Amino acid sequence: MLRGRALVDGAFSDVEIGVREGRITRIAAAGTGLQAENLVDVPEGEVILPGLVDTHVHVNEPGRTEWEGFESATRAAAAGGVTTIVDMPLNSIPPTVSVEALDIKRATAEGRVFVDVGFWGGVIPGNIAELPPLVEAGVYGFKCFLLPSGVDEFPDVSVDEMRDAMAVIERLDSLLVVHAEDGHIIDHAPHHGGPEYSDFLASRPRAAEDAAIAEVIRGAADTGVKAHILHLSNGDSLSRIAEAKARGVRLTVETCPHYLTLDAEDIPAGNTAFKCCPPIREHANRDELWQGLEAGTIDYVVSDHSPSTPEMKFKGDGDFEQAWGGISSLQLGLPLIWTEAKGRGIPLERVVSWMSEAPAARVGLTDKGRIAVGNAADFAVFAPEATFVVDPHTLEHRHPVSPYEGRVLSGIVRTTYLAGAPIDRERPRGRLLRRGVA
Repeated sequence: MLRGRALVDGAFSDVEIGVREGRITRIAAAGTGLQAENLVDVPEGEVILPGLVDTHVHVNEPGRTEWEGFESATRAAAAGGVTTIVDMPLNSIPPTVSVEALDIKRATAEGRVFVDVGFWGGVIPGNIAELPPLVEAGVYGFKCFLLPSGVDEFPDVSVDEMRDAMAVIERLDSLLVVHAEDGHIIDHAPHHGGPEYSDFLASRPRAAEDAAIAEVIRGAADTGVKAHILHLSNGDSLSRIAEAKARGVRLTVETCPHYLTLDAEDIPAGNTAFKCCPPIREHANRDELWQGLEAGTIDYVVSDHSPSTPEMKFKGDGDFEQAWGGISSLQLGLPLIWTEAKGRGIPLERVVSWMSEAPAARVGLTDKGRIAVGNAADFAVFAPEATFVVDPHTLEHRHPVSPYEGRVLSGIVRTTYLAGAPIDRERPRGRLLRRGVA
């Protein structure tokens, strides 16, 4: 049993939380005196949150384990209060575009994960027949790219191929998640290369994101599919998204900590630790994304944790065009977003909803994301007023590279509980999840 101040039904209250066999069995007011063999009193100044749910994580294993792996990624998740991740289908070899590939990935992960792990499938040219068996095998949905993904094993699809996949995915009652940037617009943008971040930003224009989002909306409206926009970086697209939602398109949208906490104007020349695609944009754009979150136009916040080796991350000696694009923030997401939200007067309750309840609900993790009777007893004990300085060498993901180095953040995760017990970083006991199986 845990006893302390907890986030229940959208508000903090003093409670006692009974747990049995990994599930929440009772929630009672403090002082009720529930009986338990093991009692944890959470100290004053710390709060009990539902374990966070991060539905956008690139684990990269098997095949690119030198970039990241199941052990290092899930340790980082646990250290950040994340108790469930959903692994993206690309950057592993083979990519998760068939049941055979999914079986290989699951076999690689078995017995090596510290939090619960689900899997996305992928849509690539020519694999549409694989989508129904992948749904049967328990993937949480499908990802596609509308421009080259960066790895040859996971090619992009045309708009027509995306629409064909949408029709199948709608019949399967699954979900399509899209990296929405228009490759043709990017091809015709200026590509100067070099160390100036402004040149890189010009090479990934807002128009590319907006045009691709428009195609996703059209396809979703025509087919009725559940669609989701990944890693929104562009405030210009918010009105288009809001209008689509208002007319009933089954659309959701995520953004990421780097878009909500970093500004293009502050990125040093040649510091390719800040490179990601779509790119970090200007301060005024960041404010628009926060407004979109508060208005509900953006539904939730996930990491897009996308590590690589330092050699790839810094390829080209500071040339933003050559360096690998990806930011590793799986462990830091909660303090990053809480620090910024607190400064904007946004309560912790909303932050946790964006990072736990909303992503869990969207992908069908029905027993995750909330402290409620019957749900998984996954918790993060969080000290919201404690502070720390980001040191990449203390982070659990494989390589000590972070654009947040030296930042002072509010909020420290003290303990993370999975299925009612504290996570032991030496003993992996996370489960491999299948959609529809509790």
